[in-house]
Amino acid sequence: MKTEQILRKPAMPVASPSYPKGPYRFLDREYLIVVYESQPDAIREALPEPLEPDGSNQVLYEFINMPDSSGFGDYTESGVVIPAKFNGQAVNFTAQMYLDCHPPIAGGREIWGFPKKLGHPKLEIKHDTLTGVLDYAGVTVAIATMAYKHENLICPDSGRPIACDANGIVQKMQKTQVNLKIIPDIDGSLKIVQLVAYNLEDITVKGAWEGPARLALFPHVNAPVADLPVKKVISGMHFLADLTLPYGRVLHDYLEN
Repeated sequence: MKTEQILRKPAMPVASPSYPKGPYRFLDREYLIVVYESQPDAIREALPEPLEPDGSNQVLYEFINMPDSSGFGDYTESGVVIPAKFNGQAVNFTAQMYLDCHPPIAGGREIWGFPKKLGHPKLEIKHDTLTGVLDYAGVTVAIATMAYKHENLICPDSGRPIACDANGIVQKMQKTQVNLKIIPDIDGSLKIVQLVAYNLEDITVKGAWEGPARLALFPHVNAPVADLPVKKVISGMHFLADLTLPYGRVLHDYLEN
């Protein structure tokens, strides 16, 4: 294999790269987001400096079905997002992520620094309840439930996905997202230590609902979502959207600062 052929490859392994070049388009992405109040000291501990808590004491627990993801396939994801501030700017820090498919685990970690680990999340409708369950190593570590389509947030419920004006949700989705990317060198020393930012693009919300929700988190040493304990559930949101995940940018380089 010639050098120019190697340099055209998007990723490892060379014989069959784990993911293609981006950007990456997602269709019919389905979200269940439970916003809850947590403990200020736990939030401070989970945020890497120079990120600062935003003062709300809120955490977002997410389940996301991704049935049509260019280059990544069909998978489900679950994780913890913390509203924060970077130099006074409002951002969301992705603290933990668990999913069930190799290409987005590899690509997410290697490109953007998403904190992805292999887990077994499910998001599905159980009778009258939208239900998210995350299992890790055979143990349930998170359960989220929401009344199914009780309150129509944006669009009249026609029984099918429809385009709609959902400026509030689009603005939230366009908020700058931040990851902590850590990649070691060949000798085990740290090669890349960065805060990486990105902003979702080309967002179309197809339907959105809010309603009563509950969230239970259970302690687990290798999936420590319960380290950000639930004090009070604030809201539940369910929505469907198409979007594009572009490449990111470096906000802060720990090895240069």
